[in-house]
Amino acid sequence: QVQLVESGGGLVQAGGSLRLSCAASRRGFSMTWFRQAPGKEREFVATINLIGGTSYAASVKGRFTISRDNAKNTMYLQMNSLKPEDTAVYYCAAGGLTSQPKDFSSWGRGTQVTVSS
Repeated sequence: QVQLVESGGGLVQAGGSLRLSCAASRRGFSMTWFRQAPGKEREFVATINLIGGTSYAASVKGRFTISRDNAKNTMYLQMNSLKPEDTAVYYCAAGGLTSQPKDFSSWGRGTQVTVSS
């Protein structure tokens, strides 16, 4: 397993931006962002593989950008044009090859993102 630590969450007004970071204890795997809003299931947000290939959920495509710095073992999520419905706890995950949370063995503790209207 790998240890993951998220940072960068906070409170922002609708239309604003935030940048999340996820620091990993080691390299060598695809990394993925999920989010979970109150009363809802955890959902896929975006993923990036070892060579920089990316995939996004339809709800965030065009607004969020996932990236990684392999030298720093760190993944980022740049979130622009934020909407109140983006409010959730954002989790970093590694070790899975699908968009299903059950397929991931390593998780961070999450960082809260709150978007006010």
